[in-house]
Amino acid sequence: MNGAGLSGWLTPDWPAPARVRALCTTRAGGVSGGPWAGLNLAAHVGDDPLAVTANRAVLRPHLPDNPLWLTQVHGTRVVDPATAREPVEADAACTRNANVPCAVMTADCLPVLLCDDTASVVAAAHAGWRGLAAGVLESTVAAMGVDPATLRAWIGPAIGPDAFECGADVLAAFSAADADAATAFVRFGEATWLGDLPQLAQRRLVASGLRADHVHLSHLCTVTDPIRFYSYRRDGVTGRMASVIWLSD
Repeated sequence: MNGAGLSGWLTPDWPAPARVRALCTTRAGGVSGGPWAGLNLAAHVGDDPLAVTANRAVLRPHLPDNPLWLTQVHGTRVVDPATAREPVEADAACTRNANVPCAVMTADCLPVLLCDDTASVVAAAHAGWRGLAAGVLESTVAAMGVDPATLRAWIGPAIGPDAFECGADVLAAFSAADADAATAFVRFGEATWLGDLPQLAQRRLVASGLRADHVHLSHLCTVTDPIRFYSYRRDGVTGRMASVIWLSD
C-alpha cells in the first residue's frame, strides 16, 4: 500500500528513517493537455515547453531544491546531483548531502527509491527492462557505499506483471545473470511471455545484499490506471512522472 501524497501524489509506505523524505507524482495537478494531460514533468516527449515549466513549478515547493533532471538512457550510470550538472546522461542518482533531491522520471519503467537505516545516503534509480538487466540497481547499491543489508528499497508505479508482454530476448537477458529468473515469466503466446519486472527488481536487490523484507513493492500498475498514471506501453506519446527522494537537514 502507499500513503496519500500531496495533491493526490504518492508517498512510499515503508519504514524509512524520519530524515528520509520521498514522493512520487501522478498526473494530478498539472496544466499539460492532449496526450500529456496532467502533470507531465518531461521536456523531451513533445509537450509544450511552457506547460512543462509550469508543471515543474508545481512540484518545486514540495522539494528542498530543484532536482537534477537526468537524461535517462536505460544504462547503469549513477551520479551525485550535488555535483553533477544538466545535461547529464545517467539512470540513477545518489547522494549523502542534505536537501539534495535524487529524481527519476518514468512512465512504465520502474522507479526505485533507496535509503539506509541510518539515513546517511539516498538514491533513486530508473529501471526499464534493459537497464534492470544491465545492472542499474547493482550499480546504485554499490554507489551508496554502505552495507546492503542496511538498505531499504521502494519500487513505485510501473508496468505490472499482467501487462508487460515481451519476447524471448527479455527472458534470455535476465536468465543470463540469474538462472531462476524464469520464475518471473509466464508463457503468454507462441513466442511471448508476461514478465514481472517488480519481482525481477526485487530479485536483483536481494542478490545485491538487501534483505527480502526490506524491499517494498507498491503493486501499482501504470498501464491499467490511465487516470493516475502515464504509460508509454499503453499510449505511446505520453508524459512522465517523477519519483524523488532526499535527506532533510
